[in-house]
Amino acid sequence: MSEERILTLHPAGKKGVNILRSKYDFIKDFILHTIQERGRISFEELSDLAVEQLSDSFDGKVLWYVVTIKLDLEARGLIERIPKTSPHELRLKG
Repeated sequence: MSEERILTLHPAGKKGVNILRSKYDFIKDFILHTIQERGRISFEELSDLAVEQLSDSFDGKVLWYVVTIKLDLEARGLIERIPKTSPHELRLKG
């Protein structure tokens, strides 16, 4: 039996990618939990934390998954880029 996959979304409507649901959920939970804890966080800081904390336990390129799933979460309306922040910062939406 093959593992469940999910097709990611992209906020600009570009074609998403098909990734394993288990990897998606793992990174998604990390991103949402980290943003919730901080209130707001720069994408750079989020990426650094993910690579630092997850590289040993995650099978795959952590940074690639963080970028892909962050865009998916934006497209799904769970997180948003804070306007006029540079480097761009993220927060939970709603």
